[in-house]
Amino acid sequence: MIKKIAVLTSGGDSPGMNAAIRSIVRTSCNNNIKVLGVLDGYLGLCKNRIIKLNKKSVSNIINKGGTFLGTARYKKFYKKKTREIAILNMKNKKIDALIAIGGNGTYIGANKLNKMNFPCISIPGTIDNDIFGTDYTIGYSTALETVVQLIDKLRDTSCSHKRITIIEIMGRNCGDLTLFSSIAGGCQYIIIPEIPYNEKKLIKKIKKNVKKEKKNILIGITEHICNVKKLAKKIEKEVNQETRATVLGHIQRGGAPVAFDRILASKMGYFSVKLLLKKKFGKCIGIKNNKIIYNDINYAFNFIKKKYDKKIIFLAKNLF
Repeated sequence: MIKKIAVLTSGGDSPGMNAAIRSIVRTSCNNNIKVLGVLDGYLGLCKNRIIKLNKKSVSNIINKGGTFLGTARYKKFYKKKTREIAILNMKNKKIDALIAIGGNGTYIGANKLNKMNFPCISIPGTIDNDIFGTDYTIGYSTALETVVQLIDKLRDTSCSHKRITIIEIMGRNCGDLTLFSSIAGGCQYIIIPEIPYNEKKLIKKIKKNVKKEKKNILIGITEHICNVKKLAKKIEKEVNQETRATVLGHIQRGGAPVAFDRILASKMGYFSVKLLLKKKFGKCIGIKNNKIIYNDINYAFNFIKKKYDKKIIFLAKNLF
């Protein structure tokens, strides 16, 4: 029987994490389950940074970005001895199960604990939207709105200077944030990791647009594909038009979560507690066709890479 659970947030923060914690705490309290909060992710779990939570603890946090529990990246957690310390800390506090909110690294940590027979549930919290088994991750919709607003601002100055602007957008190995924000922001070119791009062809296309005397050219590109500063210099040299690269960076993570993320986080938090009550461990939560679902965590990150929507790619090509 589940009498006491712990919740943590790990990896990169995302808007809506607080809403998920709030939902977990309130759902647990309403089902006579005690809740503990782990500070600073898996690092805090190993350092025994664990606090009591109740309904009052999570008041007035649903509208706040980031995570009030704190988060960290802790590579030592991959070592079995480190995880043994974490499990001992939880057992000493009579914790029956753990709910971990985060991205791929968080899922890996939870899965390793599951394999050591400590019950875990994972909730997808990342702006990258790169978790398999869910249409959306908590924080993605907020980050999308933020990036579109930033593209709009860059368009203003780009038009004023008749400038070519390269915009580097987060997403790690997933192009969702770049693809959808670039469509919404009216970028003429979109470069994402799912589709290899040819630099020579890109420059050739830009030259054609420059000849048409376009007021500006916006290029959306996912991080880690190339050095955008060097790409900007090369385009400027080849095209003979002022070119600038803007790396949006961590500003994409911040801000109050939009309504969609608050509701999604609330649904997923509630669902995770219900799964624990049914003794369904080693699962990860998702949303498919507007329905909250769950999968085995192995299925989410070990075997299948998240697919991109080819129809959206076709739309993007058709618009520009």
